[in-house]
Amino acid sequence: MTRIEPAPATTGGPPATRAFWTYWTANATSTLGTGVTAVALPLVAVLVLDAGPSQMGLLAAASYAAWLVLGLPAGALVARSRVRGIQVAADLVRAAAIGSVPVAWWLDALTFGHLVAVALVVSFANVLFDTANTTYFVSVVPKNRIQDRNSLMSATHGVGELAGPSLGGLLVQAVGAVAALLVDMVSYVVSAILLRTLPEQARATQAASGTPMRTLIAEGWRYVSRHPIVGPCTWAATLINFVSGGQLALFTLYLVRELHTPTGLVGLLLAAAAVGSILGAGAVPWLSRRIGSARLVVAASFTSVAGAAVIPLGTGTPGMVAFAAGSAIFSTGVVWFSTATRTYRFVSTPPELLSRVMATVRFVSWGGIPVGGLLAGLFADAFGLRAGIVALAVAMLGAPLVLLASRVRGLRDFPET
Repeated sequence: MTRIEPAPATTGGPPATRAFWTYWTANATSTLGTGVTAVALPLVAVLVLDAGPSQMGLLAAASYAAWLVLGLPAGALVARSRVRGIQVAADLVRAAAIGSVPVAWWLDALTFGHLVAVALVVSFANVLFDTANTTYFVSVVPKNRIQDRNSLMSATHGVGELAGPSLGGLLVQAVGAVAALLVDMVSYVVSAILLRTLPEQARATQAASGTPMRTLIAEGWRYVSRHPIVGPCTWAATLINFVSGGQLALFTLYLVRELHTPTGLVGLLLAAAAVGSILGAGAVPWLSRRIGSARLVVAASFTSVAGAAVIPLGTGTPGMVAFAAGSAIFSTGVVWFSTATRTYRFVSTPPELLSRVMATVRFVSWGGIPVGGLLAGLFADAFGLRAGIVALAVAMLGAPLVLLASRVRGLRDFPET
């Protein structure tokens, strides 16, 4: 069986502190750039290539399709590889892919197929990076700091999602959607340079290299699918991500063509979700102590249902306000849910299974994103953008129902092990 060798950084001393902050800086930098692309790439499709709902659904699906292809083997690959090397290589691949869009545009050769290909390449790199990055996290954080460091990472991600789209909208208005993508390219290069300075702190043992890939994958799958808490939380997360994938496909089009939002304001409205992420992440430790981690997860799912229901209300300026408020409420619930469940997986999963469990959870849950994107795009083509967003709000009801039908319903807190 694979065993990830513990690193000295887990002792929590000065080397661990320096390593964590380098790790944090790299993640914060790339998150900011990704936030710019979250606005710029869809706007390239809408404003430059005149894409419709089904095309936007295809683009959204391509951005996460790799989780359906590589999601399961990614955990086993990381368990048998140099973790930091995967992180650095993935960053450089993402930089090259994003950078190809401005080059193609300047050569007057940019097509929608090129955007889909870029989204697919970035998607595959994301799978490997995120799986390795999650595994590396526990190498630079002592176990007694996982909860607060996890909340910090969620809050940082929220800040990046707030600042990135806001900056992206302004950049699109100032220099155009295509040129704005250069910010993301640079952010990936900076992240790779920072991560390259970190020690290789987690590696697979010789035993892992001799274990068949299918066995490594099956062990992670069995752990997730049979676990009375991790399993239901994963199925609920899949429904949440299904809805998120649909929103990813429709939101930019909805703002531009349904609400007639000025280009510079699109990024700010999309960034409203990050306000909820930031506020939600900061409240997770307090809420977990106050009401219990298991109850927080259930409350989080109902909060996201409420937010999804508010998003499609109104037209014109009231519609923009409803969109921003609903997005913030929705993302608050999502960050409560994801932070609490991710922390539980960190502390409850045996170290030798961690990379495969994380990969399995993301294979299942993030696999809902491309499916949601495709179906939402097709639905909106047939019935309209607003109807598509309303349908996503209805689908969101499935998440709390899954949790209430499981062992989670009877718990105040998740067990320690």
